[in-house]
Amino acid sequence: MRAIAYTRSGPPDTLRMIERPVPRPGPGEVRVDVRVSGVNPIDVKRRASVDPETVQVPHYDGAGVIDAVGEDVATDRVGQRVWLWGAAWQRADGTAQEQLVIPAELAVALPDSAGFAHGASLGIPALTAHRTLTLHEDGPRRLGPGALSGRTVLVAGGAGAVGHAAIQLAVWSGATVVATVSSSTKAELATAAGAHHVLDYRTTTHLADAVRDLAPSGVDTVVEVAVAANADLDRAVLADNGVIAFYGGTPADAVTVPVLESTSANRRWHGVFLYGIPAAARRNGLAAVFDALDAGALPVGAEAGLPLHLYPLDRTAEAHQAVEDGVTGKVLVDLTTDAADHREAPAS
Repeated sequence: MRAIAYTRSGPPDTLRMIERPVPRPGPGEVRVDVRVSGVNPIDVKRRASVDPETVQVPHYDGAGVIDAVGEDVATDRVGQRVWLWGAAWQRADGTAQEQLVIPAELAVALPDSAGFAHGASLGIPALTAHRTLTLHEDGPRRLGPGALSGRTVLVAGGAGAVGHAAIQLAVWSGATVVATVSSSTKAELATAAGAHHVLDYRTTTHLADAVRDLAPSGVDTVVEVAVAANADLDRAVLADNGVIAFYGGTPADAVTVPVLESTSANRRWHGVFLYGIPAAARRNGLAAVFDALDAGALPVGAEAGLPLHLYPLDRTAEAHQAVEDGVTGKVLVDLTTDAADHREAPAS
């Protein structure tokens, strides 16, 4: 079978096509015929900066069909369409290969209404978004219709993959959503995702005042992609008892927390790293994402606010470069063809 792999950290051209034997699932594992592999910033950062201990196949997320199961896995899972998450976390085998053996719990049923490109767009973005939206002290631990009624959520980077999922999940759960973006084009995408109010932070004067005009009592939750840059804004708009849920960043990023202000207002600053969250939070996220998918509340594609960019497997290096260059939308690798040109996928 074909796979993309690297043996040392470096630029995208360290990725190479290799041939590997078809793996067999062991106890508690399934083998997935991978159709689409998702590329996330963490995939690119790891390839660029972390030397693997062995041959590393990249990519945490993907989608495909289970074609074999190991012991202790129900045989009726064979033929099940699934979306994959966490494949490359502390493992040498990510989704950038034609067939992947993975723990059964990392292969989640994909509703018939969702295509494989759709499924490969979930994973890190959707589960991270769910976690950020369930950290408020008085909020729900699992999202669903009405779970966030009466609450206001500020989503920074509303045109990014996590921001897109956060907008959709918050709206599905009944929240009022304010999103910030950096251009008029991204404003259109955040609006298409369902945000009730969208502010371009590069052109909006007195951004904090603009947010407070929309949410006079402050926002209950901030879903924050750049906390080091946006800390002052977040402090200015956060309601008492609110939470700033932040993810991403670099080793150099730092924030000074105003102790008295945060204490007197009972405000929380909460970092989110998907692979370190409690097992119950993961289970709630997986269940809520399935429900939202089944309800049609997590659409993708340009008209839904998240353009999809597909590359064939033999052009995975170009897909990584696109992520490094900051392309707007979701970058995916299509394992079903060699000859396809880079293209935008249809919505699903």
